[in-house]
Parts: sequence; C-alpha cells; structure tokens
Amino acid sequence: MRTPPAPSDRSRHRVLVVEDDDTIGRHLESGLRGNGYAPTWSRTGTAALSEAARSRYDVLLLDLGLPDMDGLDVARTVRAHHPDLLIVILTARTDDIDVIAGLDAGADDYLVKPFSLTVLLARLRAHLRRRVVETPPREPVQLADLVLDVTARRCTFHDEDIELRPKEFDLLAVLALNAGAAVSRETLMAEVWDENWFGSTKTLDVTMAGLRRRLTEAAGGSARLPRITTLRGHGYRLEL
Repeated sequence: MRTPPAPSDRSRHRVLVVEDDDTIGRHLESGLRGNGYAPTWSRTGTAALSEAARSRYDVLLLDLGLPDMDGLDVARTVRAHHPDLLIVILTARTDDIDVIAGLDAGADDYLVKPFSLTVLLARLRAHLRRRVVETPPREPVQLADLVLDVTARRCTFHDEDIELRPKEFDLLAVLALNAGAAVSRETLMAEVWDENWFGSTKTLDVTMAGLRRRLTEAAGGSARLPRITTLRGHGYRLEL
C-alpha cells in the first residue's frame, strides 16, 4: 500500500519555534514536522521578530531565556502586531510571578521545561481546535456599566475599552453568559481551554487573577462593576 503524501505547507499550521538550545530546537522541529506542522526555527529573539514580520504564522513557541533579549519582550512585540497568533511560552521558570508575566505579555499558554512532545502536541491541538469553531452572533451582555460584546470580542466600561488577553476575555464571557450562576472550575477549563484538558488548572487561577486585576484597574474604584466571587471547592460566580 502506498503511503499518502504528507500535506503541503500550505495546508499545515505554520509554527515559529524560538529556542536557542540546539537539542530542544531540533527535537521540536522534527517532532512538529512529523506531526503535520510546518515549523521554522529561530535561535534568537531578533531573528524571531524578523521572521514574524516577514511571514504569517499560526503558532509561536517561545523560549524565555534567549541569548540576545528577554522572551517576554518578543511576546509583547509579536502580540501587538499579531493579535490572533497562538503564543505558547516554553519556560524553565515555575514561580507564579513568572507565569503571570508571561501571560500578561500576551501568551495564551505555557509549558514548564522539561515537557514531553506529546503534551505539547495535545495543547496545540486543543487551542487550534477551539479557534476554528464558529459560533453564532450574540447580543452584547450588559452588567452594570460593563458591556461585553462576544461577537466583536470587545469589553467596555463606561464606553472605554478594557484590553483583555484572549483567555481573559473567554473566561469573562463564560461567566457573563452565566451571570448570577455558579460555574465550576471543570466547566471553565472545558469552555475556555478544552474539554479534554489534562494539564494543571493553575492556568485558570493565573488567568482569573489577571482578569480581576484588569477589571479593577479599569473601574478605578467604581462600584458599578460586577464582582467575581470565588466559590471555594467549586468555582466562581459573576455577581449580578
């Protein structure tokens, strides 16, 4: 039986790998290509920024410890120019503050080194699968002075835009569409990340902390902002 030809690069998800370690870089490049992706490997932040400006990519796999610049600066720059790009940080840093910094810089997810290729591929499939699902238009949701337009992916307070990261917006959307009801952690992980998610739910905690911080900053002490209540042992509730 003839082996079917591999899909062309035009039909593959294009992945920009930014990693200065030769062993990890080669492993990622060969593993991604062998699983149907079209990877391009950059060893420095400068080279990655040039590549991202020159070509269109679907995914950015980004090491933070680069030889010429901080990976967080790469994430911020790329995110500013490519708001729909999936950014996954690959890091040896495990402290909450480092994870928060990565997500605040625009990353959608993170993996702590050492990680397995199997886990990385599962994460990519989950993220990319959710991005291609089309949903019908929804009417904007108004809660006090906060307005959430899910279709336009726009959040405003007193008609001023609140800049939210993609997962922060998705998290707020699930809570807003279920305002007043308790939403479990399992439901949030399934709705915002993936129903088959098997990683740490620490991602939810970090994203929730970021969402609360951005809403508080936007409100400036105003009481006309819905409050997100933590339900210990269960999940969260967006108060009416």
